[in-house]
Amino acid sequence: MSASALETREGVEVRLEGLHREFSGVRALDGLDLTLRPGELVALLGPSGCGKTTALRLVAGLDDPDSGRVVVGDRDVTHVPANRRDMGMVFQAYSLFPHLTAQQNVEFGLKLRRVDRSKRAGRARQMLELVGLASQADRFASQLSGGQQQRVALARALAIQPAVLLLDEPLSALDAKVRAQLRDEIRRVQLEVGTTTLFVTHDQEEALSISDRVGVMNQGRLEQLAPPEELYTAPSTAFVAAFVGLMNRIPCRVEAGRASVLGATVRVTDRSVTSGEGIAMVRPEQLVVEASDAGSAEVLQVSFLGSVTHVRVRTADGHELLSQANGAEAARLTVHTPVRVRLVADQLLVSSD
Repeated sequence: MSASALETREGVEVRLEGLHREFSGVRALDGLDLTLRPGELVALLGPSGCGKTTALRLVAGLDDPDSGRVVVGDRDVTHVPANRRDMGMVFQAYSLFPHLTAQQNVEFGLKLRRVDRSKRAGRARQMLELVGLASQADRFASQLSGGQQQRVALARALAIQPAVLLLDEPLSALDAKVRAQLRDEIRRVQLEVGTTTLFVTHDQEEALSISDRVGVMNQGRLEQLAPPEELYTAPSTAFVAAFVGLMNRIPCRVEAGRASVLGATVRVTDRSVTSGEGIAMVRPEQLVVEASDAGSAEVLQVSFLGSVTHVRVRTADGHELLSQANGAEAARLTVHTPVRVRLVADQLLVSSD
């Protein structure tokens, strides 16, 4: 179905400006600044209690900030009630009416807006077709699977043609296979409809796979906001480096902007230690482990994970490191195999602790 057939709206810019929020003396948001570009999908990622859900609730109007503003397009909506913010929401809980059909559930928001019956029926059919559930339109919500119910919830949120779509961990209640399928569907639908979207999740794979940019939050602050590849390959802080993906922490020394790590010398990134002792943040795929009788390290564990194999080794100085090996090389490695560990990296982030 074409975007024009769906009568889509152009995406709007969303700005979170200096948002502060405290709960019983605990600072949930500490001056959060974040801008979503028109039509962009931004994911907020972080550990429990980092403030990501609080940020979404402030955008939705389900809570009020202690200070700061939420601006949608040219409109300050900070103190506008939730039902007047022109936003669609999809929650972790599907929140469907079990006694209504899929079609009726999708029509519900349009009915509240007093949209003509024939128009809302047509719009609901379009949305169900968009999420691949046109054939299930007459089934009651209680008769649908979890994945199907979440698709109906997405269709319902989009049926009102919201200026902004808010997704609050919408896939966490689903099994792994359905979750992977549905996240791709969400991205496809979001691109086709063009709605500016804020997606809150604790799942790194979800955030990295479907977002235009990912914001990593920690203790109410935005540590880094960047495209997924940049976030993974060039983390700007030690927290981001450790939180996103797997990471080795290797003691090293920095002199003149270069770090000595495992016998190699590499450039350090911005915001790294500039001189002296530090901790190099090294991804498993940046370590090559090769079987060698003269190697000073030994294999502790080999974990086959399908497309990749993780190899944990102990170096001569007692450090345990995790490497990622391909099938051919991994086949030669068993527990206690002597190995040589080689660093393959152009630059590294070096932290002070």
